[in-house]
Amino acid sequence: MIRTAILTVSDADPRAEQVELSVKEIRSLLAKGPFTEVDYQQVLVEQAIIRSKLRLWADGDEVDLILTIGGTGLGQRERTPEATLQVIERPVPGIADLIRLSGLKRGPEAVLSRAVAGVRRQTLIVNLPGSAEAARESLKAIFRILPEAIDTIVGERRSALEAWPS
Repeated sequence: MIRTAILTVSDADPRAEQVELSVKEIRSLLAKGPFTEVDYQQVLVEQAIIRSKLRLWADGDEVDLILTIGGTGLGQRERTPEATLQVIERPVPGIADLIRLSGLKRGPEAVLSRAVAGVRRQTLIVNLPGSAEAARESLKAIFRILPEAIDTIVGERRSALEAWPS
């Protein structure tokens, strides 16, 4: 199982409909694969807080995959990519590229995402957009490569198809 933590980055109340819907969409997709949620938190849109939480999870060796939700757009307070870039040791730009490419099906606005992905220690960190629809579609775009990416990061060379039967 891929131990997964979800970090929602938002100034909204944790019970706000948009926040709940985005998390519900992500959890629904993760349930269809080899993922087990080991932690969930919502933090304020503050770069230092985001950075601290990402480090805590990645350095604790109990999380294989961190999915952030929100804070990836052009708004002045959206700082998830900056916090992620300060934490990761090795960028994986192809993941964010694939997310943006798949988003083009919804419209050209997908290229405005500043989401990034990368590795810290043996944890893959991926930024997802905040809206429920965009978060779901973004995760769907990278869903099949995540098991292989995690296996490679932790040193277990299995193919994605072996790790995750269709």
